[in-house]
Amino acid sequence: MTFYHGDLQAVRDLVREGEVHRDVYTDPDVFAYEMEHVFANTWVYVGHASQIPKTADFVTTTIGIKPVVMVRHSDGSIRVLHNRCPHKGTRVANEACGNAGRFFRCPYHAWSFRTDGSIAAIPLPQGYEGTGFETSRAAEGMAAVGAVHVYRDFVFARLHPRGIGFTEFFGESLSSIDNMIDRSPVGKLEIAGGVLRYVHRCNWKMLVENLTDTCHPMVAHESSAGTAVAVWKQQPEGTPRHPAVEIFAPFVSPYQFYEGMGIRVWPNGHGHTGVSHSIHSDYSAIPGYFEQMVAAYGEERAREILGTNRHNTVYFPNLTVKGPIQAMRIFKPIAADRTMVESWTFRLVGAPDQLLARTLMYSRLVNAPTSPVGHDDLEMYERAQDSLHSDANPWVNMQRLYDPQEAGIATATANGTTEWQMRNQFRAWRHFMAAVP
Repeated sequence: MTFYHGDLQAVRDLVREGEVHRDVYTDPDVFAYEMEHVFANTWVYVGHASQIPKTADFVTTTIGIKPVVMVRHSDGSIRVLHNRCPHKGTRVANEACGNAGRFFRCPYHAWSFRTDGSIAAIPLPQGYEGTGFETSRAAEGMAAVGAVHVYRDFVFARLHPRGIGFTEFFGESLSSIDNMIDRSPVGKLEIAGGVLRYVHRCNWKMLVENLTDTCHPMVAHESSAGTAVAVWKQQPEGTPRHPAVEIFAPFVSPYQFYEGMGIRVWPNGHGHTGVSHSIHSDYSAIPGYFEQMVAAYGEERAREILGTNRHNTVYFPNLTVKGPIQAMRIFKPIAADRTMVESWTFRLVGAPDQLLARTLMYSRLVNAPTSPVGHDDLEMYERAQDSLHSDANPWVNMQRLYDPQEAGIATATANGTTEWQMRNQFRAWRHFMAAVP
């Protein structure tokens, strides 16, 4: 293992055009730099407004490895606070979600904080008289993160108070979130169905790369999706296709299917598969849904919304959404070789309940701890995490359909099996690793 203490340039040099050094996945020093640079200087998803509808409702989460709490303040605004008591550093909100009531109360010494983080009360306050406490950082209460932006109920935060703006960071990539929301006849989503969580024994970037790796599904998922399709084909002619088969079957489509899908890249590491079509394009129609969309948007706009079937949209650094199936995954780094995956599902407000039922089925079959498809990927991640320690070759290759001119192109559409989006992510990684923490 190389020691990178204090040498950020050496860390940035681990990324070349078309290949990256294994240490970006395995080295604890590199992981520590990521937490202080990439995750502090980018806009990271922290939650959805539907999770905290009432005053003092809160959700706890992390930005990188930093614990934060998203809470509905008394004025209706959404605040994101560092989940840390300014006294002794104890985590204040310990539950995954809940309602703080009149204030947050630290379980160690009972310091209490309003939902904007300001101090509500300290036991025995006379003990701080004449100590200069009023000018200390502790007197400021639970510190707010650097910046918060709510985009159509999606809440993002940037840890650092200065840095790239929200609109500049996301740009045109927000169109994938727009499309997912616009699939509701009333233009609104709400979190539904709970969350699925499980830990992967691998680096978080492996999962992000896999989202636009279109040369693996027909290989890695042959044992799961391929088996499901083979069993279905043995059924008597005329047997209705089960919804699970609709979900499984596209995973084992041939290379030509994925080449034709297309991949789009955007600045700052964002991009998506499924420009022309995707594995979500041919789901059965839900009775009455299209008619609802036409009534809400007009036929032309309804067809435009529903005809956009992007597969995975990557929001750098660690979020992905699937608009056509209303699903979202967050890849939360724990250590260089540990990642918590959260899979969330949304209800299209005003749409038929069958759409949510299909979304939940997709999540169980593909993203759950017991899912067959997701575990194909997990097996590959963990094999790679182990084998990267081999000294035979310290570099990981990402040169498929590489063109040296692409480094200067901000937005583009390319062959659906290119590794351009992976290279795009690492260009963003290298850029934000240089940002001042």
